[in-house]
Amino acid sequence: MDPVIVVGAGPVGLALALALAAQDVPSVVLDEGTAEDEYRPARTVVLRADTASFVERLGGAGALGGEGVRWNGWRTMRRGQLVRHLTFADAPDGAADGEDDEGGLGERVAAPLHVPQHALAGALRAALASPPAAGLVRVVTDCRLDALEQDAKGVAAHTRGARATWWRGSHLVGCDGARSTVRKLLGIRFPGRTAVERHAVATLRTELPWPDEGVLHRRPPWRGGGDEVAARPLGGGSWRLDWLLPPRGDLVTPEALVRRIRETLSGWCGDTPPYELIDTGVYTLHHRLARRWRVDRAFLAGDAAHLLGALGTQGLDEGLRDVENLAWKLARAWHGGGSPEVLLDSYQAERRTAVAARLRAADQSLPVLRGGGGLRTYLRGGARGHDALLTDGHLGRGPLGAPPAYPHSPLTPADVEGGVEVGTAPGSPVADVPVTAPDGTAGRLRDRLGRGVLVVLVAPGTGVWDRRHWVTAGVMPRLAETVRSLPVRGELLVTEAYPGAAAHTVLLVRPDGHLTAAFAGVHPAALRAAADALLGDAPGQAAAEARGEAANVP
Repeated sequence: MDPVIVVGAGPVGLALALALAAQDVPSVVLDEGTAEDEYRPARTVVLRADTASFVERLGGAGALGGEGVRWNGWRTMRRGQLVRHLTFADAPDGAADGEDDEGGLGERVAAPLHVPQHALAGALRAALASPPAAGLVRVVTDCRLDALEQDAKGVAAHTRGARATWWRGSHLVGCDGARSTVRKLLGIRFPGRTAVERHAVATLRTELPWPDEGVLHRRPPWRGGGDEVAARPLGGGSWRLDWLLPPRGDLVTPEALVRRIRETLSGWCGDTPPYELIDTGVYTLHHRLARRWRVDRAFLAGDAAHLLGALGTQGLDEGLRDVENLAWKLARAWHGGGSPEVLLDSYQAERRTAVAARLRAADQSLPVLRGGGGLRTYLRGGARGHDALLTDGHLGRGPLGAPPAYPHSPLTPADVEGGVEVGTAPGSPVADVPVTAPDGTAGRLRDRLGRGVLVVLVAPGTGVWDRRHWVTAGVMPRLAETVRSLPVRGELLVTEAYPGAAAHTVLLVRPDGHLTAAFAGVHPAALRAAADALLGDAPGQAAAEARGEAANVP
């Protein structure tokens, strides 16, 4: 069968190729560049816990060469006063409790990962050289897409440049950025707002009073401080500083930027400390959302599908979530399983809806956050205050930053026989609890994603009992047989506890980490029916069997 054509070799396109390779799907990546990532220290990205974990599973973590850094804490200041201080563990797998602005115990906060974008792209490129990607991914440079044709069996893409030729693929995904050629060739509109925010940015090496902590300073008191300045650690004594600029202000000259740097450092440190300026830039944020994300066998992902970034939201995070959502669905369709039309349509239904909600939250918040009005009538959760809302956006929480849920997904089964409520609603991301496989392999749930569905049994005591006993005791043999009979590759795991779940609860988790359903005990036919639903198949006979089984299985 023909490979999947990926247009664009930025982080989103490379991540998609790696995610497909992990599921034995070949791809060809068409890159109009030269496969050399421009060294721009001022162009950095912040990955939330879920997207950082996704990059690590793709093989990107080991190749980062220590250039990524997790923060130890985050402080929010207004004028010269500290109003919020959160601390969290710098360990890759966890977070510590923080203190909120009232001095009480705060929520557990996962540390973001801050990394230069060229380092992330380089890490993903390096991962292409290792199995399974080495034998399944082909990157073709110096070729620009200029034509696209589709038929019932595949896609044809024509490129010009060093490789002026036609490429044949089973599907095509446009990961080619804000000026996407794929989007234009498909005739998809890209409406939205221009110049939502403007920022000046500088990467420099210096010492700040808060080692390894991010800082959000609103309305700093010094002259020329502006409305907002943020500092994020990059490791090795390097920092990225961002200044919010007036929406229609003058051009930022090098002299003006140096003056901002000196005034900011002096405001934070008392006197201007020695610093080394590494890189600078000015960028403008737009909010746009493509009308369609799928046209037959062609799809959009990343900046080709959406632009966002105001108030701490992260466009690359959403692009990687596009990839994680789409890759397993494309793989299932490529291998000829499930109902491909329903499954592939669900990509737009889930991801476009989630990004639209994020854009709507940011657009509703912008006038009041920047103008100082109240939020209660504008945005759910806005009563917590401006500083908390902005902090949540930067840290990946709340309406501006939390990982998306798909509560109305066409892949979420309704009326699940034997279903039970747990701390995670159907369609929401599962908690990253410790898990153990029947062969004794232990790790985190999130580390097992991407290779098929996960069936997780909540079994208190399995961490204490000898594995030889619990693997053949109780419901385990029956559940293992059920997992083997699923219509999709599945892996059985056990966990000591899961939020809101009683002992012997069974969770069915999608390959991208979202909960499909939870069951009170082992219900084989109901579990198979839910697996059918997440593949886009009507439950049919499996659902009828599940209804009959409910009367016989405790």
